[in-house]
Amino acid sequence: MTVGQETLRMRCGIGMDVHAFAAAEDGRRLVIGGVDVPYERGLAGHSDADVLAHAIADALLGAARIGDIGKLFPDTDPAFKDADSLVLLAQASQAVRDAGFAIADVDSVVAAQAPKLSPYRDEMRANLADAMGVPIDSVGVKATTTERLGFEGRGEGITAYATCILLRT
Repeated sequence: MTVGQETLRMRCGIGMDVHAFAAAEDGRRLVIGGVDVPYERGLAGHSDADVLAHAIADALLGAARIGDIGKLFPDTDPAFKDADSLVLLAQASQAVRDAGFAIADVDSVVAAQAPKLSPYRDEMRANLADAMGVPIDSVGVKATTTERLGFEGRGEGITAYATCILLRT
């Protein structure tokens, strides 16, 4: 049996996003998974710089083969200045549904030396599930440090990775 675009019922996607910390005097909030995480610095970006929501959106859009977050919400468009990334994730999720797919599962990991994110994991999962229109048990969120190695370990910023499974409807 040949597996082609017409017969493939399941798609997987991967997404990754990274944002540097903004200068403390910029007064940016640190938003991850739609949660305002208490910390002295937020992430630099055109939108609210929610690195986790961005990585998930890219995983979904990539699996559906309809582009990426930069294509749908370019950082050159003033309409997306300081945008709520959960709203962008909801719009990306709708685009995936419009392309003929259902979101079956999403898993993610956030790499940050600080702050500690595990106390906010359940709230992040709930926010992300709500934005995507899926049950909370379809969303995984984990956090890790990099043992003080690399960009994240030096406290320069945060990276998020996400994978997803889509089912053709």
